[in-house]
Amino acid sequence: MPRVLSESDVADFRERLCGAAEKLFAERGPDAVTMRQLAAELGVSPMTPYRYFQDKEDILAAVRTNAFNRFAEAMEAAREGRSGVEVGDAYVTFAFEHPHMYKLMFDLNQPHEGDYPELVAAGTRARATMSAWVNDAIAAGKVQGDPEQVGMMFWAATHGAVVLELAGKLPPGAARELHHALSSTLARGLRPGA
Repeated sequence: MPRVLSESDVADFRERLCGAAEKLFAERGPDAVTMRQLAAELGVSPMTPYRYFQDKEDILAAVRTNAFNRFAEAMEAAREGRSGVEVGDAYVTFAFEHPHMYKLMFDLNQPHEGDYPELVAAGTRARATMSAWVNDAIAAGKVQGDPEQVGMMFWAATHGAVVLELAGKLPPGAARELHHALSSTLARGLRPGA
């Protein structure tokens, strides 16, 4: 008979399993990872993960939810009293400090994402943080335009630089420099009267 697990036991195991899954999913792709491999990574029986998650898709959703929430927290902290450049720097820093999370957030389409309300909410929160500072800049009269569209332009520029460096197509540190140059150029073009 399996032992009764406390909430703390469950949370601890789920966290350890998600940590192992994050690495394996990012390195191999979710389709190439099995529940048996995840169990082996933690040294538990193949059926143990099923006590904590319904299936691999459920684990992937939990990993991605955590990634989006941590990303949003980093962006929100950078936004407090700072400019868009600092928010962009926080974006770049997060990507390079957590490359597995970054890859799982943005390089993956989870087919049944809508079945996971916490994942949808975390993704929505993360996307909102990428354009929230634009609202601040528009309100301060520094830039003009549709906040969503302007936010997507800055996001696309920063994401492109990050992905190129992560793929080894740019030298180390180039993404941050390119982010600064792109952001400055975009901001100049979006100034009122420009």
